[in-house]
Amino acid sequence: MTPRSVPAVPSFTGDALPYRGGDPWADYRSPGADGFPFDRLTDLADRRLGGGVVAANDEFFAEREHLLTPGPAVFDPERFGPKGKVMDGWETRRRRGTGPGRPHPADGDHDWALIRLGAPGIVRGVVVDTAHFRGNHPSAVSVEATAVDGTPAPEELLAGDTAWTTLVPRTPVGGHAANGFAVGVERRFTHLRLRQYPDGGVARLRVYGEVVPDPVWLGALGTFDLVAQEFGGRVEDASDLFYSPADNTIRPGRARRMDEGWETRRRRDRGHDWIRYRLVERAEIRAVEIDTAYLKGNSAGWAALFVRDGGHGTDGVGGTEGSNGAESGWTEILPATRLQPDTVHRFVLDRPVTGDRVRLEIHPDGGISRLRVLGTLTADATIRLHNRHHFLRP
Repeated sequence: MTPRSVPAVPSFTGDALPYRGGDPWADYRSPGADGFPFDRLTDLADRRLGGGVVAANDEFFAEREHLLTPGPAVFDPERFGPKGKVMDGWETRRRRGTGPGRPHPADGDHDWALIRLGAPGIVRGVVVDTAHFRGNHPSAVSVEATAVDGTPAPEELLAGDTAWTTLVPRTPVGGHAANGFAVGVERRFTHLRLRQYPDGGVARLRVYGEVVPDPVWLGALGTFDLVAQEFGGRVEDASDLFYSPADNTIRPGRARRMDEGWETRRRRDRGHDWIRYRLVERAEIRAVEIDTAYLKGNSAGWAALFVRDGGHGTDGVGGTEGSNGAESGWTEILPATRLQPDTVHRFVLDRPVTGDRVRLEIHPDGGISRLRVLGTLTADATIRLHNRHHFLRP
């Protein structure tokens, strides 16, 4: 299979400066406000999608599970435990050689962790984040991937007959840095193996890509949430990301706090806010659920929903496009409807409507916590999903 061309991304090497007080993020090395070219994609390893670190050969100083904790790593310079400095990441003990004549580890010595992707798919980019690991980070890392059906145990993944594909070859990394790697392998994977050479600590691992759902599972479900991130739904664009990401609206489960939803800044013009989504595939939409959980004095006042079938247009930034969306090929399926704070709102459509994108408008501003678009894949979409799933298998 021909490798996909990958964009160049910034790289960092070497130790960071020792922490001397003040803001620990002040000297953090990252690509800046623009981020990496792939980090707007779905984090396939997100714990909220079911990702997990299923095994590691060593976690003496800090547990492997921290690798997939949502949000940035936390640093408390005063916190020490019986094993030493408490770090928010995965940290192994220092490796040693064979004796006083060879005190240093061999060139190939390394520690490893096995990661189960919460949403199997094509990996477009990986971030190995060493935030707050300044002189105790690995000198290099590598990332491999495999595709194994079902729920394999660690021993099965580590067996000699498991085929692993290199996504990131052994590459030097920097301490206290977001070390990003673009990936060009056009295959669907279910598990990753992170190696760090020879030892040290990694704060977070992010695995960005495109979800490739199992069409057999979706067929068994029948009617399901067509915009759910775990099945491959995604946000294409949004008018405002000031307080929180629009991706929150399609995460699994109900929001548990206000910041687990989507909230916009207060508008001082006559416009409105919106999110545009791509569905898992073309489908017949039958019902809609809009949840404003934990948004009380700041929930959206009204919401409307539109659908588009096969369109590739864009919405006007700031929500100044027409309210019915007709001029850009959008069909209204839910007229502007009053929302209540901290409430689940359910709407059954009079008849199914076919499309592959939806646009949610909120008036005038505020937020929602979740959007569910319930329906069934069309026959042509089912065929495409089966073909893609088969084509992307190793």
